[in-house]
Amino acid sequence: MLRWRPRWRRLPEMNSALHLLGIARKAGRLEVGEEPVAAAVRAGHARLVLVAGDAAENSVRRASRFAGGGRIPWVQTPFNKLELGRIVGRASCAMLAITDFGLAAAVAGRLSSLDPERYGEASRELEVKAAKALERQKEQRRHEKNLQRGRRKPWSPPPVKSRETGAVSPEKLKPKRPVPRGVMTVKRKKTP
Repeated sequence: MLRWRPRWRRLPEMNSALHLLGIARKAGRLEVGEEPVAAAVRAGHARLVLVAGDAAENSVRRASRFAGGGRIPWVQTPFNKLELGRIVGRASCAMLAITDFGLAAAVAGRLSSLDPERYGEASRELEVKAAKALERQKEQRRHEKNLQRGRRKPWSPPPVKSRETGAVSPEKLKPKRPVPRGVMTVKRKKTP
C-alpha cells in the first residue's frame, strides 16, 4: 500500500544554495536557459550566472562569454543539470541567472562555504555590490517618505560675487522680501 508523503520528503537532502535558487524562482528573480540568460545579461538585469557542473563545454564557454560581456560574475556549480532542473521546475537545466543582488550574494556565499577557494572571490564581489544596492534602496525609500510628508531639501541661492574683488558683498546675501504665494495683484486703469 502506498502512503502519501509530503513533497519535500520526496526530494533528497536539499542544499541551502539550491533552496535559495528555489526561493529566487518563486520570487521571479531567476532566468532559466541559455536564451533568457543571454537576454538578461544584455539588458543588464543579471547579477550572477550559474552553470551546472556537468554542463557541456560549449555551454560553459557561452556562459563565460555572456558574463564577460556584461562584466558580471559567473560560477560553475557543484550541482548537476538534474539537480538544478528539479529546483527550477524542469527536467534539466544547464545555465541560469539570478537577477537580484541580495539573492545572488546569498547563493554565492553558500557556495563559498562549500568551497572557499573556488567561489570566494565571486562571493566577496557580490557582497560589496549587494551592500551598495541595499544602501541605494534605503536612500530611495527615505526620499519617497520625505516627499510624501512634504519635506524638501532647503534651497538657498548661491552667493553673488562682485566683479572687482571677487568677494561676496553682505547686502547681496540678504534675502529679498518674500512675495506671498497665492496672492495676485491687479492694477486697474483709472477712469477719467
